[in-house]
Amino acid sequence: MSKPVTRREFLNLIAASSGTAAVLRVGAALGIMPAVAMAGTPNLLHLNADKRKVVILGAGLSGLAVAYELTKAGYDCTVLEASHRPGGRIFTVRAGTLIDEIGNPQRCEFDDEPHMYFNAGAARIPSTHSNTLHYCKELGVELQIFINENKTAYVQDDNMFDGKPIRNGQLTTSTRGFMAELMAKGFDAAQIDQPFTDEEAEQMIALIRSYGDLDVNNRFSGSGRVDYAGNVEIDYLGLHSPQREMLNIRDLLKTNAMRQVLRDNEGETGPLLMTPVGGMDKIPYAFARELGNKVKLRALVRSVTVKDSGVDVVYSQDGQEHLIEADYCFNCIPTHLMTGIKNNFPAEYIQSMKLIRRGVAFKGAFQAKERFWEEENIYGGISWTNQPIRQIWYPSHGIHKAKGVVLAAYDYGTGMHFTRMTQAERIEAMLAQGEKVHPHYRNLVEKGITIAWHRMDHMLGCSARWGQMTPESEAAYSMLQNSLQGRHFYIGDQISRHSAWMESALQSAHFSMAEMDRQVRAEVASA
Repeated sequence: MSKPVTRREFLNLIAASSGTAAVLRVGAALGIMPAVAMAGTPNLLHLNADKRKVVILGAGLSGLAVAYELTKAGYDCTVLEASHRPGGRIFTVRAGTLIDEIGNPQRCEFDDEPHMYFNAGAARIPSTHSNTLHYCKELGVELQIFINENKTAYVQDDNMFDGKPIRNGQLTTSTRGFMAELMAKGFDAAQIDQPFTDEEAEQMIALIRSYGDLDVNNRFSGSGRVDYAGNVEIDYLGLHSPQREMLNIRDLLKTNAMRQVLRDNEGETGPLLMTPVGGMDKIPYAFARELGNKVKLRALVRSVTVKDSGVDVVYSQDGQEHLIEADYCFNCIPTHLMTGIKNNFPAEYIQSMKLIRRGVAFKGAFQAKERFWEEENIYGGISWTNQPIRQIWYPSHGIHKAKGVVLAAYDYGTGMHFTRMTQAERIEAMLAQGEKVHPHYRNLVEKGITIAWHRMDHMLGCSARWGQMTPESEAAYSMLQNSLQGRHFYIGDQISRHSAWMESALQSAHFSMAEMDRQVRAEVASA
């Protein structure tokens, strides 16, 4: 071989085929990119006779974790939650659940069976989210595997194959074969500055051939990994020759779904995924069980006053107002809602709170009269479509039961399309668009529910969005991450550079508790 590839170019090849997550892992292993640091549970000073009072605003995951850890360390904690339930955007819908959407309240009518539920907010736990998994283990929350990608699920795009859905495996195998062919050709022609050895280069060519099912001439002409007639059954006895014709790459290039499907298992959705048995809300309810009457539901915060000696919080519950005089306050109320609550925060602090934008998310689900997807050899995973519903999720649990619950829409980022619709319009849209993936869909599902997070009471939005970090947003982020006068701490995934994950909320909580603990240790030492 005359022109081997450089390590830098090798990373580019990995990015083209496996995505940025793979590049970060390989780059860290080679020592040319920084590895991601992991946060740990804070080692808090245990208080004895010196009791200190802490008020936590919001029973989201970060607030519950703070109350749990500080209670163990001897603090007197009170959690104030405006809603009728703990968990915030961790929300599982099952028979009888109230969906508290402003202007569109719903009561779920799914069959009352343990496997008939739907995670309307957080739904997945990556195996790399060590803090989330730590609390699941410590609190006894049983976990099960969550199937994210399934090669037998579908990809549907009106722009390709006349809108006919194809199997995920058909799309990815053809696409990767085409990409591997380009990689193999590019490998021969690459310019070098720190080349691989000839032996390394030959091994890479062999790997690329195997990855893309290339022949000895580095050409892709189809794959035996799937039956391209659209079937998923493979003739293991060899009685029939598999159909190996490939999908036309020009047809595949007509769809944006190809990029979505190929990157679907990157980053947090790349490693093994898990979910609690019985629903994601098993996590916040496990915290709440440990905290008991320290969690006050339907307790609306009316004012927050930060003082040199502590924080005063006025809240209303059951028609009466109450005052809590606390030494410290941890606040996970969404920043855009907190700006409307009476407070004495500095003007620049409030401006920083207003800088955070909120992502738009919409989810919908149906009860399925029968598990029709299993008849199509689909067990868990996601079908993708270029329609507004974007995704259909098949449950990883309840296999071979009579019925199940399918996620019928997950529009993350442009969900206002559905948010502005009436409930009837949302249901009809989910039915009509689902029929393009499963032709008899309308007759197979019932009892639809929808969740538009921009209209969910006490939330009015989804996860925080910092956007491109500018000097202004960097300063705002730093201001919110640090305490006000050593007394008020903002927490939650909103105080994270990687929002929308439970792990981010927990890391934010741990960061703020560690800051408070340093202050307490200094005070105790000087007393």
